[in-house]
Amino acid sequence: MTPLDQLAGVLEPAVRPRAAPPLATVRDAGSGLTARTVHYLSRCKGEPAWLRDARLAALQGWEGSGPAVPWAPAELAGIPFADLHPYSAPAAAAPDSPTGAVLQALDVSREEAGFLGGAQVQIDGEVVHGSLQESWARAGVVFVDSTRGLTEYGRLFRPHFGRVVGGDEQPFTRLNAAFFSGGSFIWVPPGVRVAAPLKCYMHLQARHGTQFGRTLILLGAGSELTFIEGCTSAARPEAALHCAVGEFILERGARLNYIALQDWAPNVYNLAILRARVAAGASVHWIDCNLGGRLTMKYPCTLLEGEGAAAESISISVARTGQHHDTGAKMFHRAPRTTSTITAKSVSLGTGRADYRGWVDLPATVSGCRNHTECDALLVDAASRSDTYPAIQTGGTGNTAQHEASVSRLSAEQIFYMRQRGLSEAAARGLSINGFISNLVERFPLQYSGKIKRLIELQMAGSVG
Repeated sequence: MTPLDQLAGVLEPAVRPRAAPPLATVRDAGSGLTARTVHYLSRCKGEPAWLRDARLAALQGWEGSGPAVPWAPAELAGIPFADLHPYSAPAAAAPDSPTGAVLQALDVSREEAGFLGGAQVQIDGEVVHGSLQESWARAGVVFVDSTRGLTEYGRLFRPHFGRVVGGDEQPFTRLNAAFFSGGSFIWVPPGVRVAAPLKCYMHLQARHGTQFGRTLILLGAGSELTFIEGCTSAARPEAALHCAVGEFILERGARLNYIALQDWAPNVYNLAILRARVAAGASVHWIDCNLGGRLTMKYPCTLLEGEGAAAESISISVARTGQHHDTGAKMFHRAPRTTSTITAKSVSLGTGRADYRGWVDLPATVSGCRNHTECDALLVDAASRSDTYPAIQTGGTGNTAQHEASVSRLSAEQIFYMRQRGLSEAAARGLSINGFISNLVERFPLQYSGKIKRLIELQMAGSVG
């Protein structure tokens, strides 16, 4: 199998050993989260002094606090920060370049033509490919990487940058603020409903690699957008870090569908900070599938700031031996008659651990607000583990919050019955797990729901025997 074959699959990221050598890197800051590497990144991008100084200030904050997060999983302490390369980039995506060949292997153009309204591909620290259908460009839609957003669309970008997720909130927002590179900037004008999804595909392939993507999405009043994020990585013996920040601002009556399918190799630490501000009558729908990785910490957060705003979070998490997924959602009701729903399902295989961590706040200052949370866990093996950490705060009049949780084990009798019908143990387990998550998988676009089921089956094939 060639290296390009092993990278195949914007539509079908493969759960299999990824042993491809890294693509040629033309920029590499070297190891260490230091002022030297900040200066290198800033010079490569030709940034103004104010931005370089802002990066250095964020780095100073990181150095003062370190990576400690009191409630974080123990695996967080295993990240070898001193060895990480905070910025690297491959060659430009010319058709005859190695990166261009990778884009062909990823079949980006076919997906763009058949399904997407626009697509970006980011490899390590830089976006190497971007497109937007002409019809949406004529409608005023902007879809570029964050560097172009800052330099070419500064009047739109700068007033909102860092206003939803502050750079000094916690250790990993500081780290992202110091080294951010890549990610998407999207602007949808008022009243424009983008019928075809926009997608950013991110691939992490460098040794000791990092991705500090920074995404900013602005939706004007009454606009609509579906944004898809797909993530894969090459398996390496060295640890890698994906530390992303996403900021989303929805004006009155806007609607955002944010869909993420992440399939990381076992060496990746995935730390994502995502937050949306939702105005009156607007709604955000988080639809998330997390596979692979060493540690995943992800809790999409919604600030329901306008009357009648709504939010929904749907998540699937599958953790195998050596993997810990700590995922969930946060819903903060800041206006009357706002609603939120959280539905989470997790599967733990072998010694894998998949936890739910959520925070719902309905303060006394609002009324008529509703939340419903449901989290279900499936433990496949005797050593599998799942814990639930819900935090629910309610006050005021007419506010209601409901929380349901369940933990179940895969039935040996059910597996035995299916094996008697000719299925292998792996196939029987995969069928049972897909049945457990099927109602959530159906919420993904048709182009992805079947892929997710096959990915689960491949996970099972690698966990039996």
